[in-house]
Amino acid sequence: MARRLRRLGARKPADLDAADELLDQIRRKRTDATNYRERSLERHGLICARCAREFSRKDRHLLTVHHKDGNHDNNPADGSNWENLCVYCHDDEHSRKLLGRYYSEGE
Repeated sequence: MARRLRRLGARKPADLDAADELLDQIRRKRTDATNYRERSLERHGLICARCAREFSRKDRHLLTVHHKDGNHDNNPADGSNWENLCVYCHDDEHSRKLLGRYYSEGE
């Protein structure tokens, strides 16, 4: 809508300026949040922290970033909350937690 107003030569109301600024902030935050994968792969290398399988650029899509504390919003600049896990080890990590909760609730 803001583009349409500019095209027509009309001035944007102040609340549209605020809305544009809010959208820009959301886009920047989303980009920073999704960028942690690339930062982790660069920092920790293309290797699984659990099984030590090495990956190439060709099959790097099989390498995931696991948040050690489970909080996907906790992305410190030093990468201390991340570990690169292959999809198999990552699945195993989350399955173990689910099974642990299941068995502990039965006691």
